[in-house]
Amino acid sequence: MAFVPMFDLSIFTTPEAWISLITLLFLEIVLGVDNLVFIAITTDRLPAEKQHLGRKIGLLGALFMRIIFLCFASFLVHMTTPLFTIPFIEIHGEPMGFSVRDLVLLAGGIYLVYKGIDEIRSVLNLTEEKEQHEPEVHRSAITLPQAVITIMVMDLVFSIDSVITAVGLAQHLIIMILAVIVAVVLMMVFIDAISNFINQHTEIKILALVFIVMIGILLTLDGLGINSGIEILDMHLEKLMVYFAMVFSIILELIQMKYKKNYQMWVARKNREIDSTKDQL
Repeated sequence: MAFVPMFDLSIFTTPEAWISLITLLFLEIVLGVDNLVFIAITTDRLPAEKQHLGRKIGLLGALFMRIIFLCFASFLVHMTTPLFTIPFIEIHGEPMGFSVRDLVLLAGGIYLVYKGIDEIRSVLNLTEEKEQHEPEVHRSAITLPQAVITIMVMDLVFSIDSVITAVGLAQHLIIMILAVIVAVVLMMVFIDAISNFINQHTEIKILALVFIVMIGILLTLDGLGINSGIEILDMHLEKLMVYFAMVFSIILELIQMKYKKNYQMWVARKNREIDSTKDQL
């Protein structure tokens, strides 16, 4: 695939360039949701004073890696070429083959399933609550370098499809890099608020962990070549269904949280009125 020089800004005089940029930016933002959730869960293992720094450095490292991948676009085009096949197992009528993309998705998917289940087990065992009241109980903490490396590696897993898609959608390297930079900057703006909200509300955290497990399962199945074959917005239908279920669950949980808050405020007000009446008597 031929690319124009990276800093040839004259391409932005054409509507095709702007359409490509907006399309890629939308794709990067949509596909960045699972990445944000994973970053929130990972950095929660850091000491409180290092969580903000870990998120920012992790995202910067992820941005650096994505730009490097895009610069090797000619290689990315061949990442879907099977390295080997298993002739006695067929998927969609063809022998099961494994490309670089498939192996990356398999490894990342299996890790996400393990990570999500391990974190859910920790939540159900009340590890965080016990840590606050029982000094002998400690969660398995991680260091800042470990968190940053984990975020960078998993960003590769989350973004590999969007990067390959970007290579297919845009012929101009600068458009692909701009879309990635803007998407990561937006992630850096909102990551602290999202992370704090997830980690401060156990119900939302459990939903996020279940989401991580489901994404891991989908990545594993995709790596094995098992999918519906139906794509919408450059995503398999089953992934969109998981996204929809996640959004629906979060909206429902937010409504319940608002109800509980309003109910507690109402009960507190009624109790104050009762106490005031008793004092007057």
